[in-house]
Amino acid sequence: MNPTDDPNTLAWVLHPDIASNNQRRPAGNALEEAVSLAHALPGLEVVGSDVVKLKKAQSGMLFGKGKIAEIGTTLKAHDIELVLIDGPVSPVQQRNLEKEWGVKLLDRTGLILEIFSDRARTREGVLQVEMAALSYQRTRLVRAWTHLERQRGGLGFVGGPGETQIEADRRAIDDAIVRIRRQLAKVAKTRELHRAARAKVPFPIVALVGYTNAGKSTLFNRVTGASVLVKDMLFATLDPTMRSVEIPDGPEIIMSDTVGFISDLPTELVAAFRATLEEVLSADLILHVRDISHPESEHQARNVEEILKSLGVDSDIPKLEVWNKLDLLGEDDRETVQTRAARHDHVFTTSATTGAGISTLLDAVTVALEGKKNRVDLKLAFSEGKRRAWLFQEGVIENETQGEDGFTVSVRWTARQEKQYRSL
Repeated sequence: MNPTDDPNTLAWVLHPDIASNNQRRPAGNALEEAVSLAHALPGLEVVGSDVVKLKKAQSGMLFGKGKIAEIGTTLKAHDIELVLIDGPVSPVQQRNLEKEWGVKLLDRTGLILEIFSDRARTREGVLQVEMAALSYQRTRLVRAWTHLERQRGGLGFVGGPGETQIEADRRAIDDAIVRIRRQLAKVAKTRELHRAARAKVPFPIVALVGYTNAGKSTLFNRVTGASVLVKDMLFATLDPTMRSVEIPDGPEIIMSDTVGFISDLPTELVAAFRATLEEVLSADLILHVRDISHPESEHQARNVEEILKSLGVDSDIPKLEVWNKLDLLGEDDRETVQTRAARHDHVFTTSATTGAGISTLLDAVTVALEGKKNRVDLKLAFSEGKRRAWLFQEGVIENETQGEDGFTVSVRWTARQEKQYRSL
């Protein structure tokens, strides 16, 4: 039998809504996101999901005895093989719950690592995921189900030698992490050479950042004409993609599409993917893309800002907010959002799907990178060939007439270009 013919693993998603956690999100929205995360991993069939209300987490089992028995009955009735818990689960809690319910269990970090493992395509992406997974794996014993491992190469959380329990050798894991760090250093060196080569061609870098599934890749494709994978799925993009774009009536830029951020991003991944997000660290302009139709758009935006800060992104890098997915709003809500956006100089509304607002956004990108453009007429003597050649090279000439004493040139340029011209 072909391994890919194996049936999907039946999964159930639980979101613990812990009353003692003052930072907790609305439970319904959090559960919906957790289910979307589960759908993003091939080989899983999400049979059901629940919010589990708790006063506080129990140290040994996470849930109380009555709730554990109740959940266990539900899992047994649906032949569930894998339980996904949307939150942190300690190794002790994981072992106890797996034993109690007779299932494999993954917490939020483990699930996100599995998704990243499935999405990574470049050499660096694969190495980054491996290192993050080893850091996570170091603290816990790993058990898994065979058919998913045969179906696709996983990290061992949802794949591996049947139900055999493996005691991770910490020294072996540490050695592996050291090896991966060395390999990553080589990859980073290669990318540094690429960046140095790009620096010789002084195109500004415009980096797209945002919460996962905010529409960054659709916007990227719309602007660049590229064909990056676009799916209504969390983490559809993992490895950064870069394209050169010439903005109409603006500069040539390099646009970078990056991995989507998510709330409670595992600390292992924040550290591991810092290198993958280096293009953001060296960007000349950041476009923060938001799904403005999402009920938690404000919360998502705060998460993105917090992660950018934790990555060490310079607060002086100019930033524009792109309120995307206008097409998913009703007419009244759309007008309200556009009115709100109009109150801020740095906020622009778009629909990457329909193209609405894209040209206005690109005009703003040009202004952010070059400053506003002014029109002026210049008189150039025939002897000022160097200045005239420079104007043509910059592409700022709109009209030119020749007279007896020289040229009258109409130019449209930025303050920076005017300053350069005056210094010639």
